[in-house]
Amino acid sequence: MKIGIASDHGGLKLKEAIKRHFTTIEFDDVGTHTDESCDYPDYVAKLCRKIQDGELTSGIAICGTGIGASITANKMRGIRAALCCNEFMAEMAKRHNDANVLALGGRVLGEELAFRIVERWINTSFEGGRHQKRIDKIHELEKAQQKPK
Repeated sequence: MKIGIASDHGGLKLKEAIKRHFTTIEFDDVGTHTDESCDYPDYVAKLCRKIQDGELTSGIAICGTGIGASITANKMRGIRAALCCNEFMAEMAKRHNDANVLALGGRVLGEELAFRIVERWINTSFEGGRHQKRIDKIHELEKAQQKPK
């Protein structure tokens, strides 16, 4: 299994802990790689472009609170990012919303909780059915936004 992962300086410590903890997962780490102040949109966009291009099917985006990473990811066509702060949210994000990006807050989650959130998200499948029509409606909204006025 290969998952993309990105962070800014506020999420770097948690990103590295996740990579160390999940040894059976291959991570495509698009940065940052230092604790110098940087801008989360740069790294989150890089991760999401890989998903858009089909290089990856999913990713984890981490900033200080997860809010900026989530907002940025959700501005990109085809991305359904979910900011999750517990295991139930992670499960529902995948099961009902087919979230392809998990957003986390490096400064607000302890490592053990973050590991459980990631584990639940990874091990949950999209349920489809009645939820697919909702995903289809999201795609229609994206298409409508692309049309010139």
